[in-house]
Amino acid sequence: MGESEESRWFEALRQLLDRSHLWTPEDVPSSLDAVVAPLGLRARIWLVDHEQVALRALVGPGAEAPDPVSVDGSLPGRAFARVESTPALGGRDGVRRWWVPMVDATDRLGVIEFVVTEDADAEDRELVRHCELLAGLVGHLIASVTTRGDHIDRVRRTRPMSTASELLGSILPPLTSSTDRVAVSAILQPCYEVGGDGFDYALTGTTAQLVILDAVGRGLRAGLACAVALAAIRTTRNAGGRLDEQARAADAALEEQFPDTRFATAVLAELDLHTGRLRFVNAGHPPPLLLRGGKLVRELKAPGRMPLGIADPSAEVAEHFLEPDDRLLLYTDGVTEARTAAGDRFGVGRLVDLAEQHERAGLPAPETLRRLAHAVVDHQSGPPADDATLMLVQWSTPAALNTVPKAGQATREDDARS
Repeated sequence: MGESEESRWFEALRQLLDRSHLWTPEDVPSSLDAVVAPLGLRARIWLVDHEQVALRALVGPGAEAPDPVSVDGSLPGRAFARVESTPALGGRDGVRRWWVPMVDATDRLGVIEFVVTEDADAEDRELVRHCELLAGLVGHLIASVTTRGDHIDRVRRTRPMSTASELLGSILPPLTSSTDRVAVSAILQPCYEVGGDGFDYALTGTTAQLVILDAVGRGLRAGLACAVALAAIRTTRNAGGRLDEQARAADAALEEQFPDTRFATAVLAELDLHTGRLRFVNAGHPPPLLLRGGKLVRELKAPGRMPLGIADPSAEVAEHFLEPDDRLLLYTDGVTEARTAAGDRFGVGRLVDLAEQHERAGLPAPETLRRLAHAVVDHQSGPPADDATLMLVQWSTPAALNTVPKAGQATREDDARS
């Protein structure tokens, strides 16, 4: 790619960034298409819906959206699932296109469909690399513009969201975040009706602080209890408070706000990313599962304390040392207690078997959790009786890199030949 071509791509990136300062969410599709047209491309953004079942086109006001595309069993779905650019060169419609993953940092938002016109070479490795660069910028910009209006969030919804889900969705961190040492991913189901489940994390260069929480009950009161507990934990953590102090802060906040005794089970943990030392408090919650080499090593049991909201001054902080590349799987009881109409529980054994299967397949952490969560939903007959939340922590540089968009197929093949 010559200097003039590089200049054209730089100009496209500059124009997109300049336009974004005054964007409304509705402006995104037309702006992207306008800046790529001189490059011999057309572009369409596809956002994953909140249940992570299908990709839905982001179109401007008055434009007709094409039908959603399933994540499972489709080329765009593969690009999303594997965080990997996927070509469709000379497909059934004869159109040459690339499906490029779109993330905000490592949080998967969807894909961008780049259609190649006669003026561009669909098999040019530099073209793919530049499309990936552009998709990375668009992912960051979409994340920033989403809060300016409702348009992007409406595209991702397939039905109305409960008040509790709306509340929790506004305070939870992204579903996936990674550093060069660790990948942390979480998922909640049912995403439109979640009540008391929640999660939190805070990553630095040396530590990963983790919380998974299940407030008793369902609906808005459970959601409020979850929000109060998470806020108390965050406040204490930000002030430098230890794990036991964070738990006691949640106790006090729940006791103050809910005189009728509203409590929550939880695991609060801190992982040292240099040494692998894991310190954790278990407040009446299912124990975390330690996976190593694609196999369950053990449940990490700890001296239990009372659930959050019930003061327990005798609570102890447990400790365990992880090995490099270990996986830590945390979950709420809505996962293992999910039942068929005949009463068959999903259970820990099935959870572990599926987690091991997906790890052997080399799936990124968020894709493993997406498939696990859908397996829980599919296991049940009718609406779920309880929220189901999963968190996967991978203390592994390769696992972290697996959540970063990979180079396109043309790039990888060319590098292999070099």
